[in-house]
Amino acid sequence: MPSPTAEQPEQIRELFNRIAPHYDDLNQKLSLGLHRVWKQMTVRWANLPRGGRALDLCCGSGDLALLLARRVGRQGHVIGLDFSPAMLSIAASRSQRLLPKHSLEWVLGDALALPFADHSFDGITMGYGLRNVTDIPQALGEIKRVLKPGCRAAILDFHRPTGIPFLEQFQRWYLNTQVVSQAKTLGLGEDYAYIDPSLDRFPCGEEQKQLALAAGFEQVTFFPLMGGMMGVLVVQKSSQS
Repeated sequence: MPSPTAEQPEQIRELFNRIAPHYDDLNQKLSLGLHRVWKQMTVRWANLPRGGRALDLCCGSGDLALLLARRVGRQGHVIGLDFSPAMLSIAASRSQRLLPKHSLEWVLGDALALPFADHSFDGITMGYGLRNVTDIPQALGEIKRVLKPGCRAAILDFHRPTGIPFLEQFQRWYLNTQVVSQAKTLGLGEDYAYIDPSLDRFPCGEEQKQLALAAGFEQVTFFPLMGGMMGVLVVQKSSQS
């Protein structure tokens, strides 16, 4: 997912509205299809029960939300939240086509001010969203607030590999040549060119763990994937909260 070139909410929203028609196709090509594996792992780590109530933050075109719906089954309920109307429109169309008998709801909203009551969800996922929020501690605090006691959230994103110079060099080369080149063919080169510098600003896995502990989560684990180029932060709320 591209990283916003500006931190004003309206500018970020316009960016994601613009890339929405090409988002799924680019994800598939640029990850060689592996993004589907990473998302399945994220859903498993969120540990949703059958019949549960799930939330997918920064849901984009709905990949994780649809996986959550399959996990909780027809008796469960899944909400996908995003602040891009264009992304939500695509997600709603996909859910009607792919899972018409499941309970899915699409909500226009802000990950920094979730429009849900405390202790509302049995599990939460977030894919490629934490890197793009303007206040990571606030986003983690909101996730904790709306999780039910004892439940988990799993947060997937790009990361800068640490301690492996070859992998960092490969990642920079791939993002700045292959990714940007593909995006340029769709007129989106500038938008996708910001993925690489965004990783320099994004907290590493250990820093994310500390931020999650500071937000009040009881159990925090970071799982590096692809040699650390991708990772999933798994956080669990205390059963006493």
